[in-house]
Amino acid sequence: MITEKAAKVLESHELCDHCLGRLFAGLGKGTNEERGKAIRFVLNMERSAEGLPPVERPETCELCGNVFERIPELTGRMEEAAAGVEFETFLVGSRFPEEVKENEKALWEEFGIETAEPINREFNRELGKAFGKATGKDTAKNPDVVFIVEPYSGRIELQINPLYIYGRYRKLVRGIPQTPLPDFDESVASIICRAFSRASGGKCVFKGAGREDVDVRMLGNGRPFIVEVKRPKKRKLDLDAMAKEINASGKVEVLNLRFVSPKEAEEVLTWSHRKEYLALVLVEDGVTPEEAEDVARKLKGLEIHQRTPWRVRNVRADKVRVRRVHEAKARWLDGKHFELRLVTDGGLYIKELISGDKGRTKPSVSDLLGKPAWCKRLDVMNILDE
Repeated sequence: MITEKAAKVLESHELCDHCLGRLFAGLGKGTNEERGKAIRFVLNMERSAEGLPPVERPETCELCGNVFERIPELTGRMEEAAAGVEFETFLVGSRFPEEVKENEKALWEEFGIETAEPINREFNRELGKAFGKATGKDTAKNPDVVFIVEPYSGRIELQINPLYIYGRYRKLVRGIPQTPLPDFDESVASIICRAFSRASGGKCVFKGAGREDVDVRMLGNGRPFIVEVKRPKKRKLDLDAMAKEINASGKVEVLNLRFVSPKEAEEVLTWSHRKEYLALVLVEDGVTPEEAEDVARKLKGLEIHQRTPWRVRNVRADKVRVRRVHEAKARWLDGKHFELRLVTDGGLYIKELISGDKGRTKPSVSDLLGKPAWCKRLDVMNILDE
């Protein structure tokens, strides 16, 4: 019987209604406080019938120290901690002293309680309900903010979860890196992040799905990217207005901006992409229209074994990568130049595909021509999603 077990507990322990009801949280419906009041009420009815004095609610609960009475005060502290931060959803977590948690477990073991709920779980729920009622905000599994509450000290830690925005960018000019580098005043990342940081009041981290060299333009449908905004004070961002601000730079354009989940953001950055390139090839020893066409014909469908290029050996693992050229078309321009339009696997270094990189890329355009060739100019024309 519930009342029999409750009577044994209350003979030696002074518990508030929350802590009493929480011992039997797995039984019935309602809050633990309501459950505790009901158990105490029925128990006292039985004791009255037996001529015994009632078991009153103690002035101070020996287990929780009446911590649940602090909920209105802590609700106000949470509102103060979140002042100036825009959010719609939240969660509450708490840090209870180990002593309280150990005493609770000892109580369960002492009386063989198997239907109990931990104190922090009830406290988080009740504080969350009170805060939601006071502010009109809702709880969610993936909330905008998380409050970590120390119930006895009253300390509130506010965790503001990041915003993730997906988009695609075009780099319209040569001579700017994707991310900040020494000796460059700006980058694709700085132009994009400047707008997001200013609008959100948070710190912006730019992550591109691959990258292009400083002297390479990114055209066509643009390269996918993710902007992570850490600790944003504003979450309701006007993405259309931000795109206009970024595009006004004349150097970088952004397309298709939209909010995404952390999982979607991770998937964007791990997608496998084919890429379409347009390369201007220089052959100092001369090239004929027939030679250019022959190179394109041989490249199509060719498997390329490419050791990490010499120029990036200090920042990339030195290994041989196998990539494929899927499409290749040539357009002869003059006795020393022709264009190559290529569709390749992601991760194939096009400049080295043309030059051969002193034998580190096999085969190369230089190999197929039988004479040295160089990439004079390169553009990424499209990122082809698979």
